[in-house]
Amino acid sequence: MKLPLATLLLGTLAFTTQAQQFPSKPIRMIVGFTAGSEVDVIGRMIAHEMSEKSGQRVVVDNRPGAGSTVAGAIVAGANADGYTLFFNSVSHAATPALYPNATFDTLRDFAGVSQATSLPNVLIIAPAAGIKSVKELIAMVKQKGGINYGHAGVGSGTHITGELFRQMADLTLTHIPYKGVPEVITDAMTARLNFAYAPIGNTLPFIKDKRLLALAVSTATRSPALPDVPTIAEAGLPGYVFDHWYGLFAPAKTPRPVVNQLSQEVARILNIADIKDKISTRGAAVKASTPEAFDQFVRAEVEKITKVMKAGGVKIN
Repeated sequence: MKLPLATLLLGTLAFTTQAQQFPSKPIRMIVGFTAGSEVDVIGRMIAHEMSEKSGQRVVVDNRPGAGSTVAGAIVAGANADGYTLFFNSVSHAATPALYPNATFDTLRDFAGVSQATSLPNVLIIAPAAGIKSVKELIAMVKQKGGINYGHAGVGSGTHITGELFRQMADLTLTHIPYKGVPEVITDAMTARLNFAYAPIGNTLPFIKDKRLLALAVSTATRSPALPDVPTIAEAGLPGYVFDHWYGLFAPAKTPRPVVNQLSQEVARILNIADIKDKISTRGAAVKASTPEAFDQFVRAEVEKITKVMKAGGVKIN
């Protein structure tokens, strides 16, 4: 049954008014990983600027666990009014492959607001290991066996990076999941882990003071923050590319005017010179997008990552 034109116009007006008045109370931004992780750091930058502009607090709430699905379940079940948001990483796209019994659907239950950044994961190793290149690392793994690497949890971007590396190099590796990136870095520095992957922003201070050695970055091009560090493709695995992106989501039924307003706000924040500089200093690049473009991007990422996880037989125990 078609609704009367007057009813449709009133509905549109209500949504427009809601968007104009938004936000009228504090916003909760849920992050699926630990405080101090790179996704948390970038999320807090955005939250702070949103608070400054709107006059309403944007409270970051860290809910780590199960590859960010603990946080995802909270957001998927929240009121779809724009006051509960989800700042997450590429791990969001791994959920369908790894958590088939999750209480939410990655594509159906979230509205993409905007991508925020694009950044590499860095292949790191303790300098004392004596390994100077990706080719030397691959040779060591094939010769010795029994090699482990660490990541920030099953389904995390650091895990996917390592799994893709394992498959393309045809290696036998034991992956060690951690609660978060800071713990991975600590054990990589002390050589409790043979090597690890971590977002570039978390690793830079330790690389610069030579407590970690960077063998390669995961993206298609080198990072300006580590110009002398090759890409994994350059270093021995042609065709290897992995982008550890971050982005903002809302519950699926959030009114479109509110989603659009949030997206425009993210774009505004990422265009602030100081924010750009801070993100660049951490080795990432700003990459705002429209809600429609972000939804399309996430669908493609789900398809790609599902293939990687299935090819590797990666399952949640």
